[in-house]
Amino acid sequence: MDKVYKHQNVEKKWYSLWEKNGYFTPQENSKVRPFTIIMPPPNANGSLHIGHAMFLTLEDLMTRYHRMQGIPSLWLPGADHAGILTQVVFERKLEKEEGKSRYDLGREEFFRRCMEFTLSNKKTMENQMRAVGASCDWERERFTLDPKFNIPIYTTFVNLFNDNLIYRAERMINWCPRCATALSDLEVIYREQKDPLYYLKYGPFVLATVRPETKFGDTAVAVHPNDKRYKKFIGQEIEFETLLGRAKMKVIADTAVDMKFGTGAVKVTPAHDPLDFEMGQRHHLEIRQVIGYDGRLNEKAGKYKGMKVKEARKVVAEDLQKLGLLEKIDENYIHSVSICERCKTIVEPMVSLQWFVKTKPLAQKAIAAVKKGDIKIIPKRFEKNYFIWMENIRDWCISRQLWWGHRLPVWYCGTSSLSPLQLSMNPDLKKMKNNGCGEIIVDVKTPSSCPKCGNKELIQDPDTLDTWFSSGQWPYTTLGWKQNDEKSSRDFNYFYPTSVMETGYEILFFWVARMIMLGFYSTGKIPFTTVYLHGLVRDAFGEKMSKSKGNVINPIDIIGKYGADSLRMSLVYGTSTGSDVKLSEGKIQAMRNFSNKLWNIGRFIRMNMDFFLQKNVEIPKNVPVKNLNSDDKRILLDLESLQKKVTRNLDSYQFAKAAESLYEFIWHELADKYIESSKTRLRENDRIALGILRHTYLESLKLLHPFMPFITEEIRSKIQEEEKNPLIISKWPNI
Repeated sequence: MDKVYKHQNVEKKWYSLWEKNGYFTPQENSKVRPFTIIMPPPNANGSLHIGHAMFLTLEDLMTRYHRMQGIPSLWLPGADHAGILTQVVFERKLEKEEGKSRYDLGREEFFRRCMEFTLSNKKTMENQMRAVGASCDWERERFTLDPKFNIPIYTTFVNLFNDNLIYRAERMINWCPRCATALSDLEVIYREQKDPLYYLKYGPFVLATVRPETKFGDTAVAVHPNDKRYKKFIGQEIEFETLLGRAKMKVIADTAVDMKFGTGAVKVTPAHDPLDFEMGQRHHLEIRQVIGYDGRLNEKAGKYKGMKVKEARKVVAEDLQKLGLLEKIDENYIHSVSICERCKTIVEPMVSLQWFVKTKPLAQKAIAAVKKGDIKIIPKRFEKNYFIWMENIRDWCISRQLWWGHRLPVWYCGTSSLSPLQLSMNPDLKKMKNNGCGEIIVDVKTPSSCPKCGNKELIQDPDTLDTWFSSGQWPYTTLGWKQNDEKSSRDFNYFYPTSVMETGYEILFFWVARMIMLGFYSTGKIPFTTVYLHGLVRDAFGEKMSKSKGNVINPIDIIGKYGADSLRMSLVYGTSTGSDVKLSEGKIQAMRNFSNKLWNIGRFIRMNMDFFLQKNVEIPKNVPVKNLNSDDKRILLDLESLQKKVTRNLDSYQFAKAAESLYEFIWHELADKYIESSKTRLRENDRIALGILRHTYLESLKLLHPFMPFITEEIRSKIQEEEKNPLIISKWPNI
């Protein structure tokens, strides 16, 4: 053995051997229930980050552990086309490098080049997964935008539509002017900011608002029915001066009004505020849209037409002040603003014709599965959040005005069924003559003609599906559901439902809840029995990692410097299940020191083995059972206790406890105590001492292999040369 462990020479060698020999592909056994993990597909638009290294480490650890137990273990890898995020990334690249937009390329060419960009990143990303040591079955690798997924994904859409669980309607949505698409509630994040609060005069009322630019879309004044200050106005129509002349408006009473906000009376703008929209629905108010999808005021705003929201807000406030219609401004109003999770643009609430999923009926079984314990969420404390969200779930907008993604399996007979938004964003469709009957056809495959009028010139809906709609079906579509070939059917029947869904707690609602709902709906079964949630990886001070802060840890750079095993162990050791992980280069260095300690122990044993061979002293292949002294008996008892402890902790998903037990035993019990007490005996050719030491160390390497696969494999090959099978497929200690 070399004097120093050189991970650069070891890791690629062993990974190549494992993959080449097919150790990642499970051997099916009809008598044994398999262990199955479907990888949360990383976004295929960039390199791996430290969060990816976290989930890869945990999932590889579980897979290697179950594989060593003799259980057919499938870890199915994949990548996500990532819808809006990839489109944003590629559009920025296109603009920066070529000064072009997607409209310059056209839909077909944009999609082709975006696919080229994504597949190139995907290949790079997969090689980075290999560098981490991911023992996933590359023969079953999947990609969410693979055309073969169209049939199963469309089948779910069509079935939901036929069951009246998907519908098309004009409803309030989150609109991102930068990405030019609708967003689901979960794609919107919130930040607190300070904005002026304007007090506007509306006849006898003074109304507080942060958005004076939306006043052109007001269709009522609302007060709380129990507010004594305004009871006499309820049901009346008031007349007042506006920037566009005299106007009349009805006063309504609604319990949604907060009597403590501003003056207790509010303007109602159903087209541009979610709460106002709901109020408008209850009171049958007109929906008057005054801000377009381009983020500019439209013709209903009179002379302010064409202004962007921010500019219009300033000008409108100034003009109101000139006319004496602005009573005062509170410059220190703190409130929460919704922004696009992807591009960080302020979201504009809009009423738009979109496709929605009725989620409440789907949520019922998903809630019951967790309450009954059919699905366990680890840590258990996240169950409370899950129930709160699922019990208050709102319908899910699944149509996106993007070009990158699965097209909706919807066809229109003529342009009359297309929304104004779809026509405005697709010039080619706008130019078409309406020569159809307006029928809407929802089908898995492209229909040959309209079933109502026979027209063969049908138009596919230009919108794409929300990426979470396809990834929400990930556990069963990846295993071959509705793909109608023998291998796919066999995989689905054997590996589904899966065992564990391991992912970050931040996407419990984004993804996990949707997988449970859609899995139940499509297959009639739960998609997995356990949900294991890990925390975010933060810096040593608990701060979120970001390039601007300069505290980002690049996993590939770290692997090059310290080795994959050191990174993996640092991500597991000393962490609390479901809590954020504090990671520093110092911690990784400490685990590299542990690697060196492991290597030095192995090298010490190898040197003694060589010394014994030179002296023609036989080395015991099995653990000696006779003539043991007190140190021998103690270390064997401690080893047995360690085996039970590590197995118990791995079975209960207490990965950090297992890692800490191994670290303490190997460094302190084995190295500091037993080796030190055995050195004199080894110099005297004591076969018992070497046999006990070698056995204890080899068993420790087995237990450590799921955590640190490369170094354990290399050391074991050096000191147990008679064993032809590698450690990856060795048998877990039988306790």
